[in-house]
Amino acid sequence: MAIPDEDVARVRAATDIVALIGEHAALKRQGRRWVGLCPFHQEKTPSFSVNAEEGLFYCFGCQKSGDAITFVREVEHVDFVEAVRRLADRAGVTITEDLAGSAERRRRAPLLAALAEAVDWYHQRLLQAPDAGPARDYLRSRGYDGQIVRTFRLGWAPDDWDALARHLHVPDAVLCDSGLGFVNRRGRQQDAFRARIIFPIFDPSDRPIALGGRILPPADGGPTPGPKYKNSQEGPVYAKRRTLYGLNFAKRDVIASGEVVVCEGYTDVIGCFQAGMPRAVATCGTALGEEHFRLLSNFARRVVLAYDADAAGQAGANRVYEWERHHSVDVAVAALPAGSDPAELARRDPEALRAAVADARPFLRFRVERVLATADLRSAEGRARAAEEAVAAVAEHPNELVRDQYLMLVADRCRLDPDRLRSLARRGAGRGRGGADPVRPPAPAPPTGRRRPVESWRPGLEALRLALHRPELVASRLEPLLFGDPVQRAAFEALAEADGLHEALATVDATAPDVADLLRRLAVEEPTDDADAVVVQLVRIASRQVLRRLETDARTHPDALPQLAELAAEIAQTRADLALLDDPSAGAAAAERLLAWLFRRGEESE
Repeated sequence: MAIPDEDVARVRAATDIVALIGEHAALKRQGRRWVGLCPFHQEKTPSFSVNAEEGLFYCFGCQKSGDAITFVREVEHVDFVEAVRRLADRAGVTITEDLAGSAERRRRAPLLAALAEAVDWYHQRLLQAPDAGPARDYLRSRGYDGQIVRTFRLGWAPDDWDALARHLHVPDAVLCDSGLGFVNRRGRQQDAFRARIIFPIFDPSDRPIALGGRILPPADGGPTPGPKYKNSQEGPVYAKRRTLYGLNFAKRDVIASGEVVVCEGYTDVIGCFQAGMPRAVATCGTALGEEHFRLLSNFARRVVLAYDADAAGQAGANRVYEWERHHSVDVAVAALPAGSDPAELARRDPEALRAAVADARPFLRFRVERVLATADLRSAEGRARAAEEAVAAVAEHPNELVRDQYLMLVADRCRLDPDRLRSLARRGAGRGRGGADPVRPPAPAPPTGRRRPVESWRPGLEALRLALHRPELVASRLEPLLFGDPVQRAAFEALAEADGLHEALATVDATAPDVADLLRRLAVEEPTDDADAVVVQLVRIASRQVLRRLETDARTHPDALPQLAELAAEIAQTRADLALLDDPSAGAAAAERLLAWLFRRGEESE
């Protein structure tokens, strides 16, 4: 689906980027710019700057940059179309979409509206309804105060057949497709949840998309009738394999810390929040899978599994290593005390829960240490059995260098020859991966670029700032040949050929991201130097570079230069003009002569 370019432009123009970003970061005016702490990374000194006139932001710390649409995409982790939609709704701008996209949106809109109303209704029932008293008592017994209830929007579904359906009064299709209810054999609407504490499930943008319900324990302490937990059925707005409970609440801390804690249940997530780790999420009645990792990799690079020891140990090793490789994440396991889950440990010993997450071990180390911890290492037979089991786990890892380090660990603990274990591991690796022995390729090194001369780097940047912010001062005085740096030259050419900054960015975003990044950065920087001085400095630097080349040619290839006398005169005149550049009365004329000379020399060299 697509949104016309003119609608995107109208949305950008109608959005107050300072107000938008101000909802996520405190901004202070500084000259014509707004500055503050970056919402995308932790910092103590403000390095985040916003240009309200151009609608652009740039962080000098983490180098994130863009416009209002980019900001919404980064903060809400949505695609381009959804970001434009949200900004359009915010600004009151009507946009046009293709028929397929419009139809899908029309189908989803009433479902999301019904879910939002249901969550509010259930929440108010828990807070106020007399029949919710036992639910409130149970939550208090679990350590859930009013703040927790309100933060997670917990609710209460009354023990009634159709209380919610009568309140919503929506068509059958909306009730069914939203997962809130169904139509019984008598053709009457009926609620999906009865006599249960409601845990609303939100998407990353904080929209309710499903519900989870927990039945209250019997007052007499007997067995719980029916399943303890019940989840909404899947539908147009809810897919379990793509949903993580609590991500909407956790994403800010996940992004700030670079770490996400994955639990098994809703109460585990809440327990982590109570223990001071508001970066926990949980799967919704399904195993952690590929699409979960695709979602998590947008937010963090470290994934900590906070399962009980048996569940963590049973996680498929091959799948974990594939997730690490495909999504560039590191999977670690929090070693929880035996028989404990995060919810229970948060109530009993929150410090132990925090320590378990902080000390989480890489997945392979957890598996190896679990084998060694339960083995009898006092006898030769026990050490041999432990080594065989540990080596089998090590052999499943795709990186030979990682495998070898763990083999050394096993050899040390089991008092065995490392080479014997290496041979055993090679046989295991061949059986487990069809004889292949791939080594995980190292992550590509960040581009270092060439070292730019300081004298040419700064004047070019200042000239571009002037071209962006005070074009009337330099529009007729700057030329591409004055920019010795190729990125600066490309940025100037993009500006010179475009009708404004946004058009220039549109031309280079896809083909020259380094040029686009430079333009966005300069858009939030004020020029500080005098325009005349900047132009003179650029002319001086460019002229000196050409002059040095001519002098080198005259010195090293005199026989190949039949017009040597003319060249000597040209060099002498260039030196004289360079000497006049700082003369208040003659400098402007000298700069004009040098610029004309540079043009002539540039044409002759082509």
